[in-house]
Parts: sequence; structure tokens; C-alpha cells
Amino acid sequence: MVTIVASTNRPGSSTLKLANYYQRLLAQKGVEAGILSLMDLPDDIIVSDLYGKRSAAFEPIQQLITDTDKFLFIIPEYNGSFPGVLKVFMDACAFPESFYEKKAALVGISSGKYGNIRGVDHFVGVCNYMHLHVYPLRIHIPTIRQEINEEGNLHMADTLKFTNEQIDKFIAF
Repeated sequence: MVTIVASTNRPGSSTLKLANYYQRLLAQKGVEAGILSLMDLPDDIIVSDLYGKRSAAFEPIQQLITDTDKFLFIIPEYNGSFPGVLKVFMDACAFPESFYEKKAALVGISSGKYGNIRGVDHFVGVCNYMHLHVYPLRIHIPTIRQEINEEGNLHMADTLKFTNEQIDKFIAF
């Protein structure tokens, strides 16, 4: 099972729009994928689901993560790195079984011109520690608001080329 993680809890984010795009792209290639938006995390996750505690609200999220074989993380740039809520989410998941020896693809996005290169690299360190195998082709999409059109689709030729290549190779990974 593939789960696309929209790695922010910001309402109306480009991250979720891009996650929906990737879900459609995977479906066109015959792969069913679900989306986990970090907006769906329990509001009190930092007191209800860390340090060995598990809330009823997080149980279905944990089950989804346990059942997932491959993850596709859409990671927006927050202050030169990845969102803190993504780290809290990773910390709340059961260790090691949530991510251990599973696979992931990473897509960095930003409103600026670098596509969250630094944040994706930071997140790779977290993945390595958790034995989450990261596919080497990482995509960085700068100026995301110009890259995604009103229908929620990517439309620039280079970005389409590289995202399609990443998805095809990730499916085979």
C-alpha cells in the first residue's frame, strides 16, 4: 500500500494540492494510493500520543502507517527545513514498526526558488535513522504556486518530466 503524506497541517496548503495531484498520477499508472494530511492529526498530539501514549484519535492513523509499504512525502519548506508537525508525527508513530525497512520517495516544495532542498536533506537524516529507505531521485519544486494550476495539476514541462520519472521509478522501487 502507498500512502502520500501531505506534511503540513496548514489549511489550504499547496502541499495537499500536490498530494492530490500525485494521487491522480499514481492512479493513472494503476497504483492506488491514499493520502494522509497532517491536518488530520489530533489537535493535542503532543500530549496525547508521544512517549508511549496512544489516543483513540491516533489509532486509525497508526494503523494506516503500519499497513503502508511505501510512503511519498510532500514536504513544504518551513524556516529552511521541514515542518515541525512532520517530526511530531514521526515521533508519535510506533517505533520501529511504523517505518522500519519500508520505502519512501520525497518531494520538496517551496514558494521560493529552491524547492526545500535543505529541508528534504534534513528529513533524509530522520528517515535514515528510522531505517526508512529513501528513493534517491528526490524532486524539488520551487515557486509551487506558479507550478500548480487552478485545476490542481502541474503544468510546466520540466516539472512534469521529472515527477513522472520519479513516480515510474518509485513504483518499481
